Amino acid sequence: MAVVNRRIVLAARPHGEPKPEHFRLEEGRTSAPKQGEVLLRTRWLSLDPYMRGRMSAAKSYAKPVEIGEAMVGQTVSEVVASENPAFAEGDLVLASSGWQEFALSDGKGLRRLDPADGPPSQFLGVLGMPGMTAYAGLLEIGRPQPQETVVVAAAAGPVGSLVGQIARLKGARAVGIAGGAEKCAYLTETLGFDAALDHRASDFPDALARACPDGIDVYFENVGGAVFDAVLPLLNDFARVPVCGLVSGYNLSELPPGPDRSPVLMRTVLTKRLTLRGFIVSDFAALHGDFLRDVGGWLRAGRVRAREDVVEGLENAPTAFAGMLRGANFGKLVVKVS
Repeated sequence: MAVVNRRIVLAARPHGEPKPEHFRLEEGRTSAPKQGEVLLRTRWLSLDPYMRGRMSAAKSYAKPVEIGEAMVGQTVSEVVASENPAFAEGDLVLASSGWQEFALSDGKGLRRLDPADGPPSQFLGVLGMPGMTAYAGLLEIGRPQPQETVVVAAAAGPVGSLVGQIARLKGARAVGIAGGAEKCAYLTETLGFDAALDHRASDFPDALARACPDGIDVYFENVGGAVFDAVLPLLNDFARVPVCGLVSGYNLSELPPGPDRSPVLMRTVLTKRLTLRGFIVSDFAALHGDFLRDVGGWLRAGRVRAREDVVEGLENAPTAFAGMLRGANFGKLVVKVS
């Protein structure tokens, strides 16, 4: 069965913030699956900050999206036709189909999902790559101990919200940094964070110091920029800093103005014996089974919670993606495609 397929491709590389003209909605036909292939219909599409890096031609840990190619992205997809004995029509799978309604796959890299394990869209969030990022980065690099203080930036997002909740489960204090009073209230009132701070407040550095009277032992970095500037002097000796993302700088087209602050950073790293480690979630692939067991169990027991921000329609993905980079989303951003 050949189908009409809509997809969003990279039309131009952005210089700064992605705008509508950097994307193009195309319509074409996807052929019927050949022997060994399956035809997938995208049900849910994940939007994540790493996609901004794929829009750039700069060398990175993954190949960039080429002009005219569909934007990359994980999906929850339904098998609508199968010539592969490992998959049947109607199966739900975790795939990397990108920003399109249909895709052909040879079956490699697909993971069949059991709806009994949770809502399918959660496999793009708390039970998917963002959840695994929080779990592995915090426990393998951050290593929070009881009574320590764990601070996480972008704390109302899918990674940060789980970081704080796991920190609490491990007996640590969880301090979240988010944008706006509504998000901060959600962190303390719904997720059980010990404190939550609005990074937009004029007294944010002082408020952070008051919230961390014994300093910071683990800082889970998702943002960078002014947030990191406020965190740095509060880090305790031997503090651990898992560096997951630097979203405040993803749209920068040049270095920010001001003096070179790297000497201050490096002197602090030296004198406080800090551990700063960047990581990619695939570094910890061997922990995936442990992650599904632990986080899945915590979800079923109500010990952790997850929030989604749902956008309807593939055509709205570019606007939602640009908004996410500005912090406009509240929870894991997913597109309900079909």
